[in-house]
Amino acid sequence: MELLPDTATELHVREMWRRMAAAGLPSLAEHRHPTNRPHLTLATCEDLRSSAREEVAALLGDGLPVPFRLDGLLHFAGRTRVLAWRVVADAELVELHRRVWDVLASTAGHLNPLHAPGRWVPHLTLARSRRTSARWPAHLLPAELGEPREAAFTGARSYDSTTRTVEDLGGEVRPP
Repeated sequence: MELLPDTATELHVREMWRRMAAAGLPSLAEHRHPTNRPHLTLATCEDLRSSAREEVAALLGDGLPVPFRLDGLLHFAGRTRVLAWRVVADAELVELHRRVWDVLASTAGHLNPLHAPGRWVPHLTLARSRRTSARWPAHLLPAELGEPREAAFTGARSYDSTTRTVEDLGGEVRPP
């Protein structure tokens, strides 16, 4: 389950991707699949039943738009290295996340525990790399990544990682 940012924010994130790639840095600009776009992952699960999809779609449709702020960078290490723009989650976004999680926890297959309330780290991914040498030196990153940015989540979708397809779940969902 994913939230999609407003048009201006999506274009801004894509520009950051482009500028990072132009600086020779790993960036999601390199990911050319048509479903690739800036998003906030609320939860992932093994099996999304139609009843759960409908309930989540109703929650998300009623809950949008949701304002948020981008502020600061996050680095995740592990099998894949990730650079992300931190989403500051206010009470409204935290509550929406919890409600989506609760629906999925009661109806869907195994959920990724990294997205559980209390563990979830909201972010928009800027770059991913499986290379252990991947780095994003601050002096090569666009300066705008260091500036807070007010935005809103205006759309929602479900992404199926097996079929690599998306389903609109409400709000303003534009093609990438």
